[in-house]
Amino acid sequence: MATDVTNDYDSFAEAYAAENETSLINAYYARPAILDLAADVTGRRILDAGCGAGPVSAALRDRGAEVRGFDASVKMIELARQRLGADADLRVADLSKPLPYPDAEFDDVIAALVLHYLEDWSTPLAELRRVLKPGGRLIVAVNHPIIFELVHPESSYFAITRWSEEYDFAGQKATLTYWHRPLHAMTDAFTAAGFRTAVISEPYPAPGARERFPEEFGDKHAFLCFLFFVLEAV
Repeated sequence: MATDVTNDYDSFAEAYAAENETSLINAYYARPAILDLAADVTGRRILDAGCGAGPVSAALRDRGAEVRGFDASVKMIELARQRLGADADLRVADLSKPLPYPDAEFDDVIAALVLHYLEDWSTPLAELRRVLKPGGRLIVAVNHPIIFELVHPESSYFAITRWSEEYDFAGQKATLTYWHRPLHAMTDAFTAAGFRTAVISEPYPAPGARERFPEEFGDKHAFLCFLFFVLEAV
C-alpha cells in the first residue's frame, strides 16, 4: 500500500482550513478534545506543533496562554498569521528536524494530528521533550489505530504501515498519506523519548455535534476517529 504521494498542504491549505472551521471531526471532535485535555492554560507558555491555520492556537490564546506555533507548510503559516496577527510568533519548521526553540522553553506542547504523518517518531518526540520543561505536558492527537484496521482489514494491525486516503476539502480534492502504528508502538515511543503516559482518551464529540451532523451519526451516539494522549515530561 505504499505510495509516492506526499502531504503537500501548500497546494490545498485554504480549502483544508475552510473545511475544518466547522467540520465534525475538527470543530466538534479534535479541537474540543484537545482544549478539554489542556484545561486551565492561563499564563502557560504553549507550543502548537503543526499549528496549521491556527485554530487551536487562537483558542488557547483566548484562554490566557502565551502561544507560539510552527508548521511545515508556508501557506498554513500565512493563514495562521492572518488569524493571529502579524506579531504572533509563528515559524515554518519541520518536526522531523531540530526545532528553532531553546531547551525547556514551554510548559505544554500541543501536537494535534501531526505525528501520524511521520514514519519515525524518535527524533520528533526527542525534540518535543527537549523544548518542554521538566514536568511539562505533551498533548497528542493521532489517527486511532483501529481506523487502519477498518479501512484495510487485510493488513496487519501490528505492522507500521504507510497508507493513503483521498479527501474532499471544501470542494478541492486532496490525498493525505499516513503511517499507521499499533497502540503499543505509540506508547513505547513515548516512553523511550522520556514521557510518562498520564491520559489515554477516546472522547465523545462535543455537545451539538449529533444535531448538526445527523447523517454522519446515523443511529450512533459516538464514534472513534482519533486517539488522544496527555504525556508528562520526566
